[in-house]
Amino acid sequence: MSSGDVATGTDGTSTGWSTTGGSTADLSRAGESTAAEPTESDYHGHAAYRLASEHLWVDVLATAGPRIVRLGLAGSTRNLLAETPDIGWETPHGRYDLLGGHRLWFAPEDPDRVAVPDGDGLIVDIEPDGIRLTGRAEAPTGLVRSMTLRLLPDRAAFELRHQLQNVADTPVELAPWSITQLPLGGIVLLPQPPAAPGHHVRPNRMLVLWPYTSWEDPRLRPRDGLLSLDAIAGPSLKLGYFNDAGWVGYVRDGAVLVRRFEPLSGRAHADLGCNVEVFVGRQFLELELLGPLTELAPGRSVSLVEEWDVEATDPVENYADLRDLAGRIGRDQLGRADVLPWLVA
Repeated sequence: MSSGDVATGTDGTSTGWSTTGGSTADLSRAGESTAAEPTESDYHGHAAYRLASEHLWVDVLATAGPRIVRLGLAGSTRNLLAETPDIGWETPHGRYDLLGGHRLWFAPEDPDRVAVPDGDGLIVDIEPDGIRLTGRAEAPTGLVRSMTLRLLPDRAAFELRHQLQNVADTPVELAPWSITQLPLGGIVLLPQPPAAPGHHVRPNRMLVLWPYTSWEDPRLRPRDGLLSLDAIAGPSLKLGYFNDAGWVGYVRDGAVLVRRFEPLSGRAHADLGCNVEVFVGRQFLELELLGPLTELAPGRSVSLVEEWDVEATDPVENYADLRDLAGRIGRDQLGRADVLPWLVA
């Protein structure tokens, strides 16, 4: 693909950017350099790089992945992401290490294909305001997974593009699926439309539960306008839905992480129509975003673009505090939706 081409599905609609930059939807912001040169770091024995601005810092693996493994506000040493360096499992292709932090999979989930060992072969490209991480071509899937991360100059935020490129000889149907592991002890914020007065003949909300999830789980708290989930250790719970608000959040210990994205309504999605999913078990929570299903032809790529915002926040002591926080995030989302480099349908 030439510079500036977009990957297209079988219907001709835009589904992402080419591996090379230069498209009109490029994540870079001309003339703005927001970060110092990355510094070497370490993550439980794995070589890493740290990117930092005056607002936040991010650690990524230097030889494995692509993976984001740590995230924090400037002036703090606390990692907002979960660290699970000892968790992993055997696959038909070798041991897969979960590690923690943020990773890129693809849906629908096939355990023998999504978890391909990625402990080496990473290519790192340092950019003026960020970094591009490109994994090796995977023999089991025929895919190349990559992430491009660019820090924003004016606040504790960064833009993150995930990309899947099909380097095999046959097409494959998939959806990019970005997964963030977070430590227990916080609350997930999942906005949804509130109840509307009057008689309406079409539904406007849905919730998908995995077979092991119980409706009676007290961690799940559905309310009008906001579905929240307490990240407390317990039996496995997973749910999903179509989020048309364009953001999800996680608040814990005086900080809130907000992941912003473009909901592509009208496009087919995996898992009965989900673009947001949440898993919580006994060791960590996972907050997950999914793009639409795409028939990815050989040589083509598909991207999922997000913005991550981090900020300090007042303690959440009751549900009213939670609703106030969600309302502020939602108003902020409306105020900036026209300037973000979203994936355009």
